[in-house]
Amino acid sequence: MLEKLGRNLPCWCGSGRKYKVCHMEFDERIAEHKRMGDVVPTHKMIKNPAQIAKIKESAKVNVAVLDAVAAAICEDMPTSEIDRIVSETTKAYGAVPAPLHYQGYPYSVCTSVNSQVCHGFPSDKVILKSGDIVNVDCSTILDGYYSDSSRMFMIGDVSDAARKLVEVTKECMELGLEQVKPWGYLGDMGQAVNDHAKENGFSVVRDIGGHGVGIEFHEDPFVSYVTKRGTDMLLVPGMMFTIEPMVNMGSALYDVDPHNGWEISTRDGKLSAQWEIQVLVTEDGHEVISW
Repeated sequence: MLEKLGRNLPCWCGSGRKYKVCHMEFDERIAEHKRMGDVVPTHKMIKNPAQIAKIKESAKVNVAVLDAVAAAICEDMPTSEIDRIVSETTKAYGAVPAPLHYQGYPYSVCTSVNSQVCHGFPSDKVILKSGDIVNVDCSTILDGYYSDSSRMFMIGDVSDAARKLVEVTKECMELGLEQVKPWGYLGDMGQAVNDHAKENGFSVVRDIGGHGVGIEFHEDPFVSYVTKRGTDMLLVPGMMFTIEPMVNMGSALYDVDPHNGWEISTRDGKLSAQWEIQVLVTEDGHEVISW
């Protein structure tokens, strides 16, 4: 990485400054971690200030769309109505719903109800009823830049067990966020999430996780929630990714719908919950971009 760029050449980040006064010291620190055996990010995973500013504008739309869903969601609503709200609100901001037609996905949003882990299809036939829990996963493209976050909603009178699952899952996300800091590790975050879920008798889905996001919908790195402290990728300023643990009331095992190839549900039929935020690693900690 260091040998490919001369000290006096323009920095790879696009700042226009010479490499030696911009990112050379930064790269040397990353190279030292690599020599120690750490997994380190590539330049492609590091956003520059101009990119971050554009991604934040996309995230403002994403948050506004989820706010619109939060204001409307209620008992007796078909999940297809959530899709309509997301589609119309996103377009009103001059943006595009990122899930629509992504690898063939046919809707503008994912609505995962009760035992659905993720990628639930909105439908006229799925009517929200009292006691349901539902994850609404919203992603936005604005001027070519991506944002992504999701929220859980509890409909009517939910059971104590369902409420605990939703609340603990949010706590997992928050505890994971606390561990996001420059020159730490993704595993610091992953272990915090997993420990809290297990302490409350729940399990964390292993093979589905978070991801880098911003320039594309899904970028490196893959973000796991079953990793150990001090392991996984080194975190550096400018990295951006989602924290979105999927926490199950029972087993962590799941199945993919054989008919549509998208909807993922718990194998044992027990409840699943997920919260998702988009996070930027900063010089002194982190910043939540979308929630």
